[in-house]
Amino acid sequence: MNVIECTELGKRYRRTWALRNCTLSIPAGHVVALVGPNGAGKTTLLNLAVGLATSTTGAVSVLDGIPAGSPDALDRIAFVAQDAPLYQNLPAGDMLRVARNLNRRWDDQRARTRLASLRIPLNKKVGQLSGGQKAQLALTIALARRPDLLVLDEPLAALDPLARHEFMQSVMETAAADGISVVLSSHVVAELERVASYLIVLSSGQVTVSGKADELVAARSTSQHRTSLEQIVLASMRESETSGREVAA
Repeated sequence: MNVIECTELGKRYRRTWALRNCTLSIPAGHVVALVGPNGAGKTTLLNLAVGLATSTTGAVSVLDGIPAGSPDALDRIAFVAQDAPLYQNLPAGDMLRVARNLNRRWDDQRARTRLASLRIPLNKKVGQLSGGQKAQLALTIALARRPDLLVLDEPLAALDPLARHEFMQSVMETAAADGISVVLSSHVVAELERVASYLIVLSSGQVTVSGKADELVAARSTSQHRTSLEQIVLASMRESETSGREVAA
């Protein structure tokens, strides 16, 4: 089963293409790292997949052929954006109640148990939480929906190294325990190295690298030198940048 499948997918904002001719299949059962430079189309791709935007060209489906943005898809996908829509003046407990009223699938016990294990007080206002606690609250709300697919768009951007490590540890543990698929976009490639089992690199709105992390590393390594995912990403980005200059010339 593919959790996200795109065919010649494109999104244009006025005269600018944010994503163009994107064709890819993301298999289930992976923690997928979606990386690329600013403006590569990562957020656009994820917004199309979770139904927050409509395509200009092509098609995208999720969870084995369900149209993106359909009621069935929305029930089975949880999305956490970089700027999670948390109400700063609400206590964490009230934030859970708001989320519970907005979602048909909701596990309130799981949400409360998880916040208790993280020592996030239910009576503390969101605006008084640390950056790491806010990220964990947003993740808790997403997981309480019991999704089949968890999509995270730049969740590490505002976190310090310890909060990043703890957040990614939570994602790994959840993926293993619940058997859910995860698609995660981030610029913090070094942090993704230890969690990603599948890698996709986007550049200028197109896929330049796609495949299982261990297979990509093995194909580019030698007996004397092991290539890292970070090196694969950087090499792909440099190659795309060089190609872009040559085309422009």
